[in-house]
Amino acid sequence: MNVCRMDAKTGWCEGCLRTLEEIAGWSTMADEDKRRVWALLPARRTQAQALTTGKPA
Repeated sequence: MNVCRMDAKTGWCEGCLRTLEEIAGWSTMADEDKRRVWALLPARRTQAQALTTGKPA
């Protein structure tokens, strides 16, 4: 559907886990910057799941 919905607790999109700034700038970001964001996503997913379940990351 390509529609982001932001999580108020984390500040990340519930689906792609990017911030509003990352989403807004994605089309103009250099590939290196995109790879940096992609590298952050696994840790963000773990943190988001911990907040949702109440279990430590």
